[in-house]
Amino acid sequence: MGTLNGKTALVTGGCGGIGTAICKRFAAEGVYVITTYIDERKIPAWKEAVGTNAAAFRCDVSSYDDCVNLREQISAEFDSVDIVVNNAGITRDGSFKKQTAETWNAVIATNLDSLFNISHQFVTDMAGRGFGRVVNISSINGQKGQFGQTNYSAAKAGVHGFTMALAQEVARKGVTVNTVSPGYIATEMVMAVPEDVRNQIIAGIPVGRLGEPEEIAALVAFLCSEEAGFITGANLAANGGQHMH
Repeated sequence: MGTLNGKTALVTGGCGGIGTAICKRFAAEGVYVITTYIDERKIPAWKEAVGTNAAAFRCDVSSYDDCVNLREQISAEFDSVDIVVNNAGITRDGSFKKQTAETWNAVIATNLDSLFNISHQFVTDMAGRGFGRVVNISSINGQKGQFGQTNYSAAKAGVHGFTMALAQEVARKGVTVNTVSPGYIATEMVMAVPEDVRNQIIAGIPVGRLGEPEEIAALVAFLCSEEAGFITGANLAANGGQHMH
């Protein structure tokens, strides 16, 4: 594409399977990549994968104060953030009767509150400069629901509500806001599922395979390009046809 060269992107939770793929794709297109982390032990492998055109800052995205501090650290080193990818997420699965206030609050805070906490630091500046891209990573389970994931499905459904509302506020300022909803992707987490269970999942995917993290990264990179300036408030599903909406 070429239109991302020289831009700066913040990818939250960039050390996971999809997050690392997004960071690698950005770096390959000449983007300076910033990520957030909780577990410092993951950073050496992340830097090796992404390259030298990258930086990592410790930040709990569920904490507004942490995100304010993150902005201050980034502002001290970089002129601006052009792209925000809200990718950080956790699961705390369990049937509804076994869910607790703690598991509910943890998932809502990390998967949904974080969109406000992070975007609030950077979107106004994007609008002031006349260019910005926000991509929020949701999930197929935010579209169709999933047994044992009332907390996760609620948070991920909320992601697109946030996207649609914010997109309307900043559309005339050159800032687009979109959602990407991946299906089952061949990350470490999914590959750790017992093979028989994984095969059952694949049997329900019309294309007959899991998605690749690089496929999600390619979609995110396109949405962040100048060519995608007419796409905003959209929810792009990448699930192999498992859920068509």
